[in-house]
Amino acid sequence: MRLVNRKAKRDYEVIEAMEAGVVLTGGEVKSLRAGQGNLLGSRIMIKNGEVWISGLSIPRYKFASGEDEYEPDRLKKLLIKQKERQHLETKAKGGGLTMIPLTVYNKRGLIKVEIGLVRGKKKYEKREVLKKRKQKRDLARRFKT
Repeated sequence: MRLVNRKAKRDYEVIEAMEAGVVLTGGEVKSLRAGQGNLLGSRIMIKNGEVWISGLSIPRYKFASGEDEYEPDRLKKLLIKQKERQHLETKAKGGGLTMIPLTVYNKRGLIKVEIGLVRGKKKYEKREVLKKRKQKRDLARRFKT
């Protein structure tokens, strides 16, 4: 089970990444293990000294019972050490950086989120990356034949 934020690599330059745990209900964990979930448009924010993830959509587990008022897009708390939180907070506030989830994965039975400290790419930077990728592909084709 691995959810990847594919747009993150295209739209942002990843400066730093770290791992954090997530507080979830049982049905949410089962739903994620089944490969359901969506990271598009999700953000990480710090409120009242706690780190939260918003926009991580986890649909209701199809075999779950008793959760009548289930909210797939609720705020989910991230478990991170205080020094790491302070580090993220100072970096994000000081240099025009944003925190986004890069991947959600299972590590020894626990659901983890890889937090990326990112800077948004400009349109011309995205075009440069595409040009370089195309040049590499052309060179590989030329040497292959």
